[in-house]
Amino acid sequence: MIFDLQKEIVEWFTHNEVTLKGNSSPRPIFEFSETGFPPAIIEKLKKACFEKPTVIQSISWPVALTGHDMISIARTGSGKTLAYTLPGIVHMQNQEQPEKVRGPAVLILAPTRELVQQISSMAMNFHSKVACAYGGSGRDQQARTIREGVDILAAAPGRLLDFLIAGVLNLNRCTYLVLDEADRMLDMGFEPQIRRIVSMIRPDRQTLMFSATWPKEVRTLAKDFLSDPVFVNVGSLKLAANSNIIQLVTVVEENEKEEKLLEFLNRTSSEQHCKTLIFVGMKRTADWLTRLIRKKGYPALSLHGDKSQTERNFVMNAIVNDRLLLVCLGDLSYILDFKNGECSILVATDVAARGLDVNDIKYVINFDCPKNIEDYIHRIGRTARHDKTGTSYTLCTRSDAPIVNELVSVLKEAKQTVPSDLLDLKILISGMSEIN
Repeated sequence: MIFDLQKEIVEWFTHNEVTLKGNSSPRPIFEFSETGFPPAIIEKLKKACFEKPTVIQSISWPVALTGHDMISIARTGSGKTLAYTLPGIVHMQNQEQPEKVRGPAVLILAPTRELVQQISSMAMNFHSKVACAYGGSGRDQQARTIREGVDILAAAPGRLLDFLIAGVLNLNRCTYLVLDEADRMLDMGFEPQIRRIVSMIRPDRQTLMFSATWPKEVRTLAKDFLSDPVFVNVGSLKLAANSNIIQLVTVVEENEKEEKLLEFLNRTSSEQHCKTLIFVGMKRTADWLTRLIRKKGYPALSLHGDKSQTERNFVMNAIVNDRLLLVCLGDLSYILDFKNGECSILVATDVAARGLDVNDIKYVINFDCPKNIEDYIHRIGRTARHDKTGTSYTLCTRSDAPIVNELVSVLKEAKQTVPSDLLDLKILISGMSEIN
């Protein structure tokens, strides 16, 4: 019996490409009943129709619940929010509860306001005293909520530092710190704010770091902030695309992109329960393309940094909550009935690339090719979440030369078909480089 269990565990590690390093080697958790979570949490998991732990949850929960610091490298859409949130709730409940609360016991730092909102929304399903802090709007309301007392705080580094300086809260009570999407926070220039915030937290805290990639900058941050951490990695440490994504790439002229996009939408629009995310490079392109798509008869919304917080919340709720809503553009009205399976389309800049948490996006279209391969991986990672399948469609032009070589490598690594015209473009670019 023991031999069979050990064999099952070894096969699980191998099948799921899980690497575990450090002074703790806990057995992965295969069923919610094995977690030791309070009955109320397990009941809520069942009511939310979670059937069993995801891979990252299976290995993260036993590490986090034993109090170890942890570094977790896993792709987006792997279920990491619950991987750190639920142990955080258990950790908080095991701490002495102060009579007067001036700050959270659990602090979760994340790069974007959308992700902060989604983390807090998820946490609220399991605990009541949850708040969020992010820039853009709602400062006074956020401050009031925090002052009323909070156990769990999800925050963007900039707004949190603002609140700390203003005396809205302190971090004296914080004993459980999570850095979510650490690589993205560093990409966005938050390292100084993060370091200042962490310096205000007691050194005997438990710290968990989650990242999709493992570059030198993230390794340095981990070395500075974590104590004897357990290292958990799901998949290859090389930057790689989710193998559940079919990656399609078409080389086009700039003036052909509009036609190719509409052809793709025409092929997929008849599918039931279909959500499509289209990435563009500039804010004005998002608005222009949304108008164009609507004129062709497809329901569409746009999301970018110039949208007000009210508009952003409206769009995010529409995409996430599967509810009936009315969208107006001039005298045009579009009813998007997600429950009846109409194809909903979101046109977005990269502001949504890491903050959007929607499980059933089927297609990701790169109308404008991203500037680097990291953004390509993160963009297409919006589909095929939670072990589902999805498709990405990228329109590549000669102006996208900086990404072509790495794009070909990513396609080959994921065992995808590399189109001949993309290989021709790679050869052309290489030849031009030699001439120069």
